[in-house]
Amino acid sequence: MTFHYLESASDPRVSDYTTLTDVHLRKLREPREGMYIAESSRVLRRALAAGHQPRSFFLAEKWLADLDDVFQAYPDVPVFIGKAALLEEITGFHLHRGAMAAMERPDPVPLPELLAGARRVAVLEDIVDHTNVGAIFRSAAALDIDAVLVSPRCGDPLYRRSVRVSMGTVFQVPWARLESWPQDLQVLKDHGFTVAALELTGDARDVDAVAATNPDRLALVLGTEGAGMSPETLAAVDLAVKIPMRNGVDSLNVAAASAVAFWELRPRG
Repeated sequence: MTFHYLESASDPRVSDYTTLTDVHLRKLREPREGMYIAESSRVLRRALAAGHQPRSFFLAEKWLADLDDVFQAYPDVPVFIGKAALLEEITGFHLHRGAMAAMERPDPVPLPELLAGARRVAVLEDIVDHTNVGAIFRSAAALDIDAVLVSPRCGDPLYRRSVRVSMGTVFQVPWARLESWPQDLQVLKDHGFTVAALELTGDARDVDAVAATNPDRLALVLGTEGAGMSPETLAAVDLAVKIPMRNGVDSLNVAAASAVAFWELRPRG
């Protein structure tokens, strides 16, 4: 095993971990460089269990024993160790969840391969809040969603906050970024999916009524926070569905709504 004790925040060997709090920079840089950050020992372990390959590990010395088995399994991967203040200077925040790892971003899965055999697919249109993206993936993993597709402007499922909020379940659900929006919804239709928008429209059907028909293959589109679904997307889907509300409440947060809809629209039989 190769342990490196850091003495300077400008050490070029830990450039993967610099300015982690700069969302705009990181969401551009990480996909371009083919990497992402796994934050916390639990998330790190889930990334490794999913077969993702580490570039390096980054932690305070007190966490070494906790991850000894990981370091033994990856003896050629460098382990960077530093005092808390130095690690905070590098990353921009205080590390209190154990270790971090810079991981190699897995190769994209071709869309036809992703859809083969799938019965339930979630499609995220321009959801930019990484907390919501991570929460949706966590619900998708728990509630029988076979794949997640994200629009070109949607937040990165492998961004640090998304991964952390999902508790690493983002590694369990196959996903892909679409390139042509909303034209790529036709690919779903060509694969036999009914495409439904979770949106309050004049002709939206109650989600439990749609669930009663138990579509064999269903893709559920979730719109962006605030503005909701774009008119172009609504024109491209087969139908709109809504969650009936009570007591004057007109909507739910998109992550909460996704969990309700995933459960109600799960495959039955």
